[in-house]
Amino acid sequence: MEHAPPSLLYAVKQVELAVRAHLDDLLRPSGTTALQYTALTVLARRAGLTSAELARNAFVTPQSMGDLVTALERRELITRHRDPRHARRLLLSLTPAGEALLERVEPQVRALEERMLADLAASERTALRDYLNRCRTALANGPAQ
Repeated sequence: MEHAPPSLLYAVKQVELAVRAHLDDLLRPSGTTALQYTALTVLARRAGLTSAELARNAFVTPQSMGDLVTALERRELITRHRDPRHARRLLLSLTPAGEALLERVEPQVRALEERMLADLAASERTALRDYLNRCRTALANGPAQ
């Protein structure tokens, strides 16, 4: 009896788990987790998010993000400040220490990405990025059915 190949969802999850394991290993010396790194990179691209907005962009629950933000703030990698337009909202931004941490690990993260993509031609890399972004967009448009 012939077995069907693993589903695409399974393959995507396996890649995610492998990336996460490698990220955890390379970030460990900095005392940063893969989830914290993700949050920091989101803030590097989009400063001034609320904790809830950061949670959505970093793919974690608001409760998990609250704990994560507290840990990053305690390490002085991010800061919270009042939104000048809405005094009740607290906005998050990287501190110089957060920016320096990202700068320090960037070469290793880029090397990991290069290792993952080493067997793909430039056109395949572009196509893969496009396909993954389109898949993410499709799933972002509502709850699972």
